[in-house]
Amino acid sequence: MTFDALIIGGGVAGMQCALVLGSGLQKPYAINKKVGVIMHQRSSHLQNALFNNVLGLTSGTLGSDVLTAGKKQLTKNYPNVSQIEHEKVISITIQNNCHIVKTTKNEYKAQVIVLALNYAKPFLIKGLEAYLEPHQSAKASKDRIQLRNENYLVTESVYVCGTLSGCRSQFAIAAGSGASVATDILTLWNNGEHSQVHDKI
Repeated sequence: MTFDALIIGGGVAGMQCALVLGSGLQKPYAINKKVGVIMHQRSSHLQNALFNNVLGLTSGTLGSDVLTAGKKQLTKNYPNVSQIEHEKVISITIQNNCHIVKTTKNEYKAQVIVLALNYAKPFLIKGLEAYLEPHQSAKASKDRIQLRNENYLVTESVYVCGTLSGCRSQFAIAAGSGASVATDILTLWNNGEHSQVHDKI
């Protein structure tokens, strides 16, 4: 299967990126684009999170419930976004100007890749080792990592968001980075003209 954009990671950053891209698929410049997200939720730090300080979330909301609700929201609102479950990415390589993403079960092609995984070691995806570096916004004693990037761009057509981009581990920051990357991709698809999507009453 071939995607125009493939997100790796179904935590807050990855799902926020998927939601914004999904809403953008109605735009004329994106109407035939294919978007997918490899969920990778088991390793998300949301699994044991409790939220009392996030705007819009009821105090006491569990991170595990956000993961479940996010998948349902994505399915209901943007069914054209493919959710790929129960697969882990093993490697990413470039072949004929296209990214080849190998998982434990399948192989996908993608024009644009978004890495939305957490910042814990070990980082097991082969092909990105050259971009790994110590996390710039976490305590050194935690030994966290990030992918070297400039404004979320790691290298041509490879983006990173969430804590793996160097963001601090806060829900709103991670979500914002995912949304930012999504609008960068929409802008790319719109021939460089800045683009974002808003729902209105």
